[in-house]
Amino acid sequence: MTHNLLLNSDLDLPVISRGKVRDNYDLGDKILLVASDRLSAFDVVFKEGIPDKGRVLTHVSLFWVDKLAACKPYHLVTANAADMGPKVAARAAELNGRVMLAEKLEMIPVECVVRGHLVGSGWKDYKATGKVCGHDLPAGMQQGDRFDEPLFTPSTKADMGDHDENISFERAVELVGSDIARELRDRSISIFKEAAAYARERSLILVDTKFEFGRRADGTVVLADEVLTPDSSRYWDLAEAEATERGKTPPSFDKQVVRDYLETLNWNKQPPPPSLPTAIIDKTAGRYHELVERLTGSGLTSGRPDHR
Repeated sequence: MTHNLLLNSDLDLPVISRGKVRDNYDLGDKILLVASDRLSAFDVVFKEGIPDKGRVLTHVSLFWVDKLAACKPYHLVTANAADMGPKVAARAAELNGRVMLAEKLEMIPVECVVRGHLVGSGWKDYKATGKVCGHDLPAGMQQGDRFDEPLFTPSTKADMGDHDENISFERAVELVGSDIARELRDRSISIFKEAAAYARERSLILVDTKFEFGRRADGTVVLADEVLTPDSSRYWDLAEAEATERGKTPPSFDKQVVRDYLETLNWNKQPPPPSLPTAIIDKTAGRYHELVERLTGSGLTSGRPDHR
């Protein structure tokens, strides 16, 4: 595979922020989000990227927003670079498929995590306390077990290089108020349930995910940023999951390939990161593309919505 990576978009526009994956630009009353091919693992950004990763993330987000009524309202104005002003339109061939022009919102300072299975940081919390973000759980649960109902397990939003912190719903209420916290919880769970049901039809399990929301000037809460992508969500193959021994977890459709490789190295998970072999990069890219095809029934080059 040829690595044609967009690691830094470098548009001649005012920069709002550069995150682990996205570059955000100020277009007055709108914001331009550019999904790069950058890769982060253990909160460290690597020198290498994953080919087409930014296009995968954008494509999957647009797919889900089209598919699920629960995703609306969403912050998207257009995903067509030709409609984003001359500086963006001049690079449309490079940027189309990885850019979104979005409403400028007051972002709500809570990550809205929904869990369908006991994995990741939730599993660590459970082992230590018997709870996940304040939710009392039955004794004797094992890693990978499915919850009877999805859990809303919010977290704080960390700055780049720091780690998000799991919090209870009560703490979320303290941060954003009871009405907003309940709306975040109810909408997040509604989106998760709708998406999980569709994913299962495609022989996939939506294990967990995280959402971000913002507010318009009139107070309307709006879904923002990426939606149910392999960077913000964990997906398992249904048959693999059913065949996996209880207490273990199947491979997910994300950068797990990279994380597994890094665990074999003598690396302290601090910058600078080690170099990634081409085989690991290509295998990871393959997992991202496979998820697109499994979810949407087509690859990146066909059936992409126009979203003017």
